Amino acid sequence: MQPPVLSRFLAPRLPFFYGWVVLGCVCLAGFARQGPAVAVLSVFVAPMTGEFGWSRTAMGGAVSLGGLLAAILSPLIGPLLDRRGARLVLCTAVLTTGLATMALSLTQSLLMFYLLFCLARMNWAGPFELGLYGALNNWFVARRVRATSIATLAQMSGLVALPFLAQVSMRNGDWRAGWLAVGAMVLIVGFVPCWLLLVRRPEDLGLQPDRMTSTTGQPVAEPRFNRRQATRTQAFWLLSLYTVMVYPVQAGVSLYQAPHLVERGLSPIAAATVISFFSAMSAVASFGIGFLPRHWPVRYGLLLAALLMSAGAFALIGVTSLPTACLAAGTFGLGIGGIMTLLPTAWADYFGRESYGAIRGIALPLQVLAQAAGPLLSGALRDRSGNYVDSLILFGFLAALAAIAALSARAPAIQTPAGAAS
Repeated sequence: MQPPVLSRFLAPRLPFFYGWVVLGCVCLAGFARQGPAVAVLSVFVAPMTGEFGWSRTAMGGAVSLGGLLAAILSPLIGPLLDRRGARLVLCTAVLTTGLATMALSLTQSLLMFYLLFCLARMNWAGPFELGLYGALNNWFVARRVRATSIATLAQMSGLVALPFLAQVSMRNGDWRAGWLAVGAMVLIVGFVPCWLLLVRRPEDLGLQPDRMTSTTGQPVAEPRFNRRQATRTQAFWLLSLYTVMVYPVQAGVSLYQAPHLVERGLSPIAAATVISFFSAMSAVASFGIGFLPRHWPVRYGLLLAALLMSAGAFALIGVTSLPTACLAAGTFGLGIGGIMTLLPTAWADYFGRESYGAIRGIALPLQVLAQAAGPLLSGALRDRSGNYVDSLILFGFLAALAAIAALSARAPAIQTPAGAAS
């Protein structure tokens, strides 16, 4: 795919690596990605259910269905990403997400809400996830973790800003204005930079990615696996197993932290304070990881992230005060920030840039389904026992098992050139 005209004009004239321009586009697209995030939807739950009489379960079902559609679609998007690049995938995702969220202002029925929100949520869970990290991993090798940490931080900023934008736009009680504002912001922030400046890979502009070097100063050889080769390695299945174990923990604990803390005797305001601290620690970990020595094996970072999640989940069981709750939630948040930054990096470090989309597209449905399973498990155990203790015990053990999988997930031997993705 031919690079955009503006990128071909700018690349040879810039006094710095063009990959930083790509990172800027990815950050803006990552901000725009949060239009259909659960945090944004939560702002609309009360006014929309109040007007239409829908149940909260009916609205929440759109989140799960959108994730299921992404799990089905991701294996098809991955090879397209490798062939055509992130520009097509991200521009399409931003455009459809922006238009769908704006069209939600016209909602008149639950069916119409499902059609529009599931489309936007499918983009959130599939095309955005593949496109954002596919773009970064094509351009960055030596600074891959740092670039990923910056992009993750940009996505978190969207989680803060877009719910606030929606709430401000609804000051007169008109939730339709809120959806219009969110959709417009998605389009304004995310579409134009990606369309004008995003380039598939540095080789398309006659450039090279920032390569890692050995202690002798020689470039380190990059792995070049295709999909078939990757799925025959132990590392592929261990990373997949790690994903299946940590993402139910991530979703199940995060969603029900606030009601658990209230049940443990904290006030709603104190619980909200803990959630804010949890989010802040996630951001701190995501950003801080980017400054760790690049030559440290990524599996050690995944190991530490899983252990922090396990410790945080167990610690949440016995919280009795605001300080103990902040300590437990903060520990858990550090682990969440770790997996958000390190897992996309691990897939690229282990299997290379050429078939990243095809390989990640096979594993991503496991992540999406695992995220959907966490809240269901937590809710079912809560209904059975009357509290969240059983679910926290389960999630603590799951995260501990994930740590074992991470420790075993050594990088596979570097392959010869993979050729076309298959």
